[in-house]
Amino acid sequence: MFSLQRLDSADATRILEGARLKAEELGVAMCIAITDESCNLLAFLRMDGSKIPSITLAIDKSYTASGTRKPTHDLAEASMPGNPVYGLTSTVGGRMVVIAGGVPIFAGDEVIGGIGVSSGTPAQDLVVAQAGVQAFDA
Repeated sequence: MFSLQRLDSADATRILEGARLKAEELGVAMCIAITDESCNLLAFLRMDGSKIPSITLAIDKSYTASGTRKPTHDLAEASMPGNPVYGLTSTVGGRMVVIAGGVPIFAGDEVIGGIGVSSGTPAQDLVVAQAGVQAFDA
């Protein structure tokens, strides 16, 4: 029998709140998405003033991090022409994202979800995503 750990709504709220607080500290309105281990959306926050295209991008960053079990920025080089996963961004209907801001969420060695953040620079998106993960780990 297979057993699995899963984020619940309280976990998702804690992660969103940690990310939101970091975004406010940076002064950047963000879109923040949380997905479960199966890449399904659990929670989403669109801060006032965030960019409209960032809605989809945040969700897809979280989807990518959950599904690949890797931070999205770790996939950038591997997806360049001539590298092992070239064309990754055109798979799954174009949902795979290789821009920083998507981070898997672990319970021990097991990926139980992901967070995706968009609306700032890639570096800002990553810092905010990491703050969300840290809020979960605390």
